[in-house]
Amino acid sequence: MERWKGRVALVTGASVGIGAAVARALVQHGMKVVGCARNVDKIEKLAAECQSAGYSGTLIPYKCDLSCEEDILSMFSAIKTLHRGVDVCINNAGLAHNEPLLSGKTDGWRNMIDVNVLALSICTREAYQSMKERNVDDGHIININSMGGHRVVPSADEHFYCATKYAVTALTEGLRQELREAKTHIRATCISPGIVETEFAFRHHNSDPEKAAAVYESIKCLKAQDIASAVTYVLGTPPHVQIGDVQMRPVEQVS
Repeated sequence: MERWKGRVALVTGASVGIGAAVARALVQHGMKVVGCARNVDKIEKLAAECQSAGYSGTLIPYKCDLSCEEDILSMFSAIKTLHRGVDVCINNAGLAHNEPLLSGKTDGWRNMIDVNVLALSICTREAYQSMKERNVDDGHIININSMGGHRVVPSADEHFYCATKYAVTALTEGLRQELREAKTHIRATCISPGIVETEFAFRHHNSDPEKAAAVYESIKCLKAQDIASAVTYVLGTPPHVQIGDVQMRPVEQVS
């Protein structure tokens, strides 16, 4: 991770869970991290914690609604003005709604597409353009995917979510191929966790907190820090090594 000191990383969905853990880990390693979310209160608190801990990097909160392309473009413009550009892009933001295929609401499906697929793609495009215009040839784009992007769980309330994560799997491989065609050494990686103990289940099952709690009580789950460790591992590999996908599950997880 030594070569990333002082360089700029964007972490989407950095207010809680995996995003917050990744942002903290990168700041610990001396990076300048732009953490974005719709509400930056928690990111501001995390930034103060990182500063108090004496970490060598800095965390810069940025308010951004990732379902709005104008917000994303404005964010990248601000990063260019204030920090020259993005060297690492961690597409972490994602969400799930309990909207089955046979009875789900279109608005819920559209929101999942907007955040899980389109925002990820827009951020990827803008990050690449930022690297290209500055002749950055060793950047890295990491998509926080899901085991739901590799198999469909037998639960109707997750089927559309899984479809968006299958899209992330395809988009990451497509990105890798396009980067090769562009003859750049920018790398593309997926990290696909199974069950991680975060606020995700409580947001997914927001009308049934007992069901959400049961998800995390059934087995010993992954922690957000486990995913952050995978991110730093991937970033820390030699420049000629490209990790395509890291699939991680709790040992006790069946599917």
